[in-house]
Amino acid sequence: MFDIMNIMNKVKEAQAKIKEAQSKLVHLSAEGESGAGMVKVVVNGNRKVMSIEMDDSLVNVTDKEMLGDLIVAATNKALEEIEVKIKEELKSATEGMMPNIPGMDFGNMF
Repeated sequence: MFDIMNIMNKVKEAQAKIKEAQSKLVHLSAEGESGAGMVKVVVNGNRKVMSIEMDDSLVNVTDKEMLGDLIVAATNKALEEIEVKIKEELKSATEGMMPNIPGMDFGNMF
């Protein structure tokens, strides 16, 4: 039989570690680029765009739609990369904390 008090304590401990790890996410960053590096976007662990860099040749572009597409593509790549980093950070913060309950998969919690 499971020790419910022990499980509850582990859950509370895990919640505290998750909250602590989440406060550190702002220090994570990821970069995405598109157009062979002509557009670069940096996002942080709070999923906020921190910077956008564009090659000078794009600044005077008459095709605004292409520039917009490149910015969107670079942003999406950066957001995909930061999601991986966020999951790794939160997983490492709670590693070994969650109880091993048969049939319960806590691995996708983050």
